[in-house]
Amino acid sequence: MLPSLFDRRPRIAHVRLQGAITPRPGFGGGISLATTGPVLDRAFGLKRLSAVFLSINSPGGSAVQSSLVAARIRRLAEEKKLPVIACVEDAAASGGYWIACAADEIVADPASILGSIGVIAAGFGFQDAMERLGVERRLRTAGTEKSFWDPFRPERPEDAARLETLLEDLHGEFAAWVSSRRGSRLQAPPEQLFTGRFWPGRKAVELGLADRLGDAAGEARRRFGEKARLIPVAGPRPPLLRRLLPGLSAGAVLEALEERAAWARLGL
Repeated sequence: MLPSLFDRRPRIAHVRLQGAITPRPGFGGGISLATTGPVLDRAFGLKRLSAVFLSINSPGGSAVQSSLVAARIRRLAEEKKLPVIACVEDAAASGGYWIACAADEIVADPASILGSIGVIAAGFGFQDAMERLGVERRLRTAGTEKSFWDPFRPERPEDAARLETLLEDLHGEFAAWVSSRRGSRLQAPPEQLFTGRFWPGRKAVELGLADRLGDAAGEARRRFGEKARLIPVAGPRPPLLRRLLPGLSAGAVLEALEERAAWARLGL
């Protein structure tokens, strides 16, 4: 191999963004600004780059972390004046699609899942179980709306209305971001695209949610020729104990179940 000083092949930083998007990445990994930000910084900091490719494989997750990661991508792209291409693998859904829209263009496999432009909240109600167990809930607050959506009390209409407003506001932020990034490329009205529905890659291209079918290696060759070089930029390795005992704690099990549920919503 030629010394890097004399290697003039087009260089493309390649970052993998994989897993659920969460502020508390568990034993199985995940995407957050804390874990992904340093990787992006290293990728965009490589010398003589022609582009940065993001291989995305995520069912979504935290709206805040999705927004923060997407903002970091855009800031670095503008500072370094580099094109960013998102290459969707199994899925870029919900928050995963939010991050994909930070790229200048999106490519996907025909069987990829894209979209799910919506917001979801889920929980449980334990009030009947507590009554059967003879457990009394004791709660005091200062502030009439401090206690919200308490799983140990029956759902209150005012809580449901408040949650619905919150979800609509977040949905509006998501839709505005997609509209600002995809612009005139979107080929369907908002009432069709922003319902939370998702589509396979070929249909996503027709709808303007993606630009073309392909993958990272093929897109690199298409843009920069057969000699284009994808340079993997890896994140930090998890601690040894996490690698040896991925199911170490109850918290890790719950995180794994939550991520499994997120993938299951996509039928994957």
